[in-house]
Amino acid sequence: MYNVKTAWVEVGGLAKPSKMPSYAYSLPAKKCITGAKLRAIKGSVCYGCYAFKGNYVYPVVQKCLDKRLDLMNNNIKWISAMSFLVNWYGKKVKYFRWHDSGDLQSLQHLCKIVKVVKNTPTITHWLPTREVKIIKEYKEKYGEFPSNLIVRISATMINGLPHKFHKHSSTVITDTKIASNWVCPSSKQGNKCMDCRACWDKNVSDVSYIKH
Repeated sequence: MYNVKTAWVEVGGLAKPSKMPSYAYSLPAKKCITGAKLRAIKGSVCYGCYAFKGNYVYPVVQKCLDKRLDLMNNNIKWISAMSFLVNWYGKKVKYFRWHDSGDLQSLQHLCKIVKVVKNTPTITHWLPTREVKIIKEYKEKYGEFPSNLIVRISATMINGLPHKFHKHSSTVITDTKIASNWVCPSSKQGNKCMDCRACWDKNVSDVSYIKH
């Protein structure tokens, strides 16, 4: 049905964050629901968001991110094309990250991701999000997520505690002494994941990122 070129067009392409071992799917951070509010709050994890700096600010990049969001919302081929690409690139790297910028927009958005996850059973997916309401809505309606998807609820404030309603989370801290579980090692290894896969590991309840 697809090759890489045709599938790429249907989803608006994938992102390849230099830090990570995997491809990712990024959306415009300006469309974040909760993040849009937190960006104005000093001390929140969204204050000074990286997705409003560097290469993200270029018009060509913003246009690409807007296109992806439009395709995700309106293209009936999005699920099948995304599934093809994740499986294709997953031949080499068995991991995928959702939203290295941007966040969930709706329950429908999350359900589309879950369908892709189910279509790519050999790939481990990581979805960080601050949209607690959408996650709660999904779990109340459909139950637990597929075994190859780990959803991490991000804490709201720097040095804040992990969310309790969901068993996997992430936090941003200024001192490793207050980490509740795993401290991301990227700050000590050139801002790269290297061999660490804690974010994708369901045995790790919380991943703490050092504020920088």
